Amino acid sequence: MSAEDQARILNAGYLEYIRLGATHMLTGYDHLLFLFGVMFFLTRFSEIIKFITAFTIGHSITLVFATLFGITANYYLIDAVIALTVCYKAFDNLGGFQKHLQMKSPNLTWMVFAFGLIHGFGLSTRLQQLPLGDDGLVFKILSFNVGVEVGQIVALSIMLAVLMVWRKTASFERFSKASNVGLMLAGGLLLLMQLHGFQHTQYPDDFPLNRDDHQHTHEDMADKKAPLSSYPRRLELRGPSADTEGEEPAEQASEPEVHRHEDGEPHSH
Repeated sequence: MSAEDQARILNAGYLEYIRLGATHMLTGYDHLLFLFGVMFFLTRFSEIIKFITAFTIGHSITLVFATLFGITANYYLIDAVIALTVCYKAFDNLGGFQKHLQMKSPNLTWMVFAFGLIHGFGLSTRLQQLPLGDDGLVFKILSFNVGVEVGQIVALSIMLAVLMVWRKTASFERFSKASNVGLMLAGGLLLLMQLHGFQHTQYPDDFPLNRDDHQHTHEDMADKKAPLSSYPRRLELRGPSADTEGEEPAEQASEPEVHRHEDGEPHSH
């Protein structure tokens, strides 16, 4: 979450946390790719409900409890593991276990549940980047989780509609293998991107820019594509207080804020 997102959520109500959760799910390419892989060959409604329920229970557990108890990790590393879940599902869809490992595929229900736990932990690491505070923390987390479920339902509805129409055409048989190969490549690309970001946070001195400039470059990039970039600003300028009446207001906005990145030295800009 960018510094702009953190500022905009300061006075947010529960509805905005729902909107944030839905937005994060609908813009979370790794989550969507995994769900697309799970849904790809499912045709029976009962199977769809079973697997999506397992995934929902899994990510709800880690999202709620990891955020509530402040359990976190490097989010690049968690997202890298999530990218691997996309590769796994594509490999499974391609019959990789039978063809290359000469074994049956692991139980899909339990695997989807386990991967849901990982995806939920990834959502939690992002949510914990916001200034949640202590007041109404549980309801904020639950509101965010409700938003995630809303976004998931919207995404799944679109996927189901597309797959139902596509399965009725001859191209589905011809391109189903290519689609899952593409899914695996997309997961691999996401994995490399997240590992690259992890290297930035762990070994900043190995890159051409210094630590702070390098970090700010990525923060600027994140600001432009942040899911909350279209949110209305909630911060209000404070008016002059009674004991400063008649005096010109101080130009507080021009004063640089002292901060630091990861374990770097405190600094301002």
